[in-house]
Amino acid sequence: MGNIDKDQSQNNIPKRAAFFLILLPLIYAAFYRSNNISSSLHLWKNQISNWSGGWSSNGVIREDVHGDSISLLVQRLVRGRDRIELDATGFSCDTSFYSEVCVSKDPVRIDMNSMTVYLSPNQSLPSVTRTVRPYARKFDNMTMGIISKVEVLRVAENKSLPLCDVTHTVPAVIFSTGGFSGNLFHEFNEVIIPLFLTTYHFRSQLQFIIVDHLSWWVSKYNRILSHLSNRIVINPLDDGKVHCFPGVVMGLKYHNNLACNTSEIPGGYSMIDFKTFLRHSYSLHIKNEREIEKPVLVLVSRKHSRVFLNEHEIVTLATELGFQVISATPNQMSNLQRFASVMNSCSVLLGVHGAGLSNAVFLPEGAVVLQVVPLGLEWASTMYYGYTVGDMGLHYLEYKINPEESSLFEKYGPDNPVITDPASIRDQGYSVERAVYIDGQNIKIDLLRFKETLVQALTLTGRSEVLKQGKKES
Repeated sequence: MGNIDKDQSQNNIPKRAAFFLILLPLIYAAFYRSNNISSSLHLWKNQISNWSGGWSSNGVIREDVHGDSISLLVQRLVRGRDRIELDATGFSCDTSFYSEVCVSKDPVRIDMNSMTVYLSPNQSLPSVTRTVRPYARKFDNMTMGIISKVEVLRVAENKSLPLCDVTHTVPAVIFSTGGFSGNLFHEFNEVIIPLFLTTYHFRSQLQFIIVDHLSWWVSKYNRILSHLSNRIVINPLDDGKVHCFPGVVMGLKYHNNLACNTSEIPGGYSMIDFKTFLRHSYSLHIKNEREIEKPVLVLVSRKHSRVFLNEHEIVTLATELGFQVISATPNQMSNLQRFASVMNSCSVLLGVHGAGLSNAVFLPEGAVVLQVVPLGLEWASTMYYGYTVGDMGLHYLEYKINPEESSLFEKYGPDNPVITDPASIRDQGYSVERAVYIDGQNIKIDLLRFKETLVQALTLTGRSEVLKQGKKES
């Protein structure tokens, strides 16, 4: 009997082979109909009942998000009446003074040529015609006027929609880099931090679409983009296809200047969390300033306005107090990946009010931001850095210059309103204020008075022994 069974088994081999040859095209048809082969493969894997998802060794989720999970992730971006509207219609918008974020938890089709988002048609739901400018500066009409529009439409169910060229299994996130690109403060304040807030909870399972796409910007922030999404960024102008997604987010959530507030939408993220994310993205190893052996002071060396006219003397003074001093030029700071490592080894960041101080996001906890406040820029200095760096786990000091330390004192004289009444200059409009106090002012520090502030900065790092050692050596 054993030999007979063996023979029968051998005779069945050609039949089984033929069966699988017939079955193979059916499998192909079922799972590879999409033009996007990789997306179809993900879909195939997720349809296998025993497919194991979860986290891979590098912290990226192995399986795509689908169905209810997409709905839950999108829901985190709206609350209250907006959440009710989203549940009822599949689409809603969260609108604030700074930004507008519109979301769909249902499938959408995006025509990259016209940048039109077609919501799922449904005769039982109201039609939708809405324009979104996906940049976090909604209050600024001049800036928003140059941001590309995203049109959102829900058409009648019997009206034909464009056919899908590419089908995705993850939601899309649409945002713009067309605002104040080239200014580090605005890049972090209005794009990078809002991007983190809006998308981090998707755990890389999303597709970025950048309108007003700037290739240099994408290259500059590639470390951050690739840690928020495991897919290559889509530039609509280069793509020109119709993409279908299981959901979409249009615009980025903004909390405040350089801010992540745990209680606001989407909730749960602080600036400490954001700095931790940056450390992982840029492979930075120093978490706390106490890990730095000798205190390092990085001086933001400006070249065109708000320049330290006696920078060499400032460097000499800081060195005598026990700092290792690094003068960071604009060229050095432009390589963000390299300069992030410099900042991560920094104990004190010193600079005149300006975008360079935004590098504070890379400082280790316990480090000091020492802002030199120029004449006429007290409000901006306080709002942009004075109120913000504490939430990053940093110490904040400021050195407010006397009028005699400003180049404006010699240019206009002690009795000119530029010196005595900056508010009157501000009342003439931002262009006038900028020309005088931002673009037309340089600084010559009073070294004797500034020494006290440097000593205070050194003390905040817990390095009073460095001062004592310096006195012994002298």
